[in-house]
Amino acid sequence: MNIEPVERIVVFRALQLGDMLCAVPALRALRHAYPHARIALAGLPWAARFVERYGHLLDELIVFPGAIGFPEQEETDAHLPAFLHALRERRFDLAIQLHGSGGVANDIVEGMGARLNAGFLKPDEAMREGVFMPWPDDLPEPARYTALMERLGIDVRTLDLEIPLTDDDERECNALVDACAIDQDKLIVVHPGAQLPSRRWPVERFGEVARALSDAGWQVAVTGSAGEAHLTACVTRDAGTHAIDLAGRTSLGALAALVARARLIVCNDTGLSHVAAAMRTPSVVIASGSDTRRWAPLDHTRHRVLADWPACRPCAFRECPYHHECALNVSVQSVLDVAFAHLQEAVFHAHD
Repeated sequence: MNIEPVERIVVFRALQLGDMLCAVPALRALRHAYPHARIALAGLPWAARFVERYGHLLDELIVFPGAIGFPEQEETDAHLPAFLHALRERRFDLAIQLHGSGGVANDIVEGMGARLNAGFLKPDEAMREGVFMPWPDDLPEPARYTALMERLGIDVRTLDLEIPLTDDDERECNALVDACAIDQDKLIVVHPGAQLPSRRWPVERFGEVARALSDAGWQVAVTGSAGEAHLTACVTRDAGTHAIDLAGRTSLGALAALVARARLIVCNDTGLSHVAAAMRTPSVVIASGSDTRRWAPLDHTRHRVLADWPACRPCAFRECPYHHECALNVSVQSVLDVAFAHLQEAVFHAHD
């Protein structure tokens, strides 16, 4: 890539937490290649917290105002011209489309007016000027973005996810542990939520799993956002008197710190699965609808993914229009079997 010096870089990825975590290996490689460049993320408003936490990789957030074809925000192009004009004024050396497979995302990156553009191309998309490659549909999610880094001539050392923890994160987690009388040696985190209903295993089944784990002497903490309180309340109620409902009570940092201290995570294929992978905590992931080849954690020993594969999978629906066969065909007993095997192995190694 002959555009030296590279002093100003913008990365377009306007997505949610789990998606952003999967891009960390690519961002880490980019920062290592250009340690003195100013790297901006063009992303969603919430990502201000992401940029703050990953200050060793990113220098600033430029808020993407939304556009037609981007369902994470209101789908309107009304604010797009002003956004692109502001980016052109910045005169970036390199604009990287890390948002997805191509198409309109590439149009937006080209509109940023950088000296060089890079990104992915859909199968039927014409070649664009810059460093573009076919969307690598057969790779796990983190490896897709590091593949583009390699196409740019950037060395990729590892695909490991990471969530840096601060002293404030640890203090917040300690306060939560004290307030809820959490026994970290017996802690299991159960997370019944997911952004899309089609990605959620039935909440009643999470409750059954939580009850069996609690009855076996483990302490169950049920996590979720404030908007998922109806889910966590159901699971906590079903799990028995010793379960703890933590909906809306943890920041990302405190949640990651809690996950790091837990013995096991039981969750859907959602952002918390990537948090567990980043914190190296064993997990049981019930994957409904999603493409497990793309989204499953890379360490298949530490993180066990349970999934059923009806003909309609992978799923593109927000709500299942059929009978949610992929979720219902994963039994409570199968989840418990894997969970107890994980826990038995952890106890064995602790006494080894």
